[in-house]
Amino acid sequence: MPRALTHNGRVELRLRPEDKATLTRAASLKRLDLTGYILGAVLPKAKADIAEAERLTLSERDSLRVLALLENPPAAPDRLVRAARAGFTLP
Repeated sequence: MPRALTHNGRVELRLRPEDKATLTRAASLKRLDLTGYILGAVLPKAKADIAEAERLTLSERDSLRVLALLENPPAAPDRLVRAARAGFTLP
């Protein structure tokens, strides 16, 4: 399990010796240091994972429903209207 130290940008990673040897060899074949090799492989995946988590993909049916609701929103429930008139705010 990696431990991240955020105050200095350093990350420690525990590897089995044979895994480190594999990564080191692959990095040298690409003429990269180990950090550059790992970052080159991991950062694009991390960015894709973040983008996927932050994006909502709707089906065509759901997209049309959202657009229809935006164009013709339903009436607010009486309870909500009363709360708004009373100046209710969320904590």
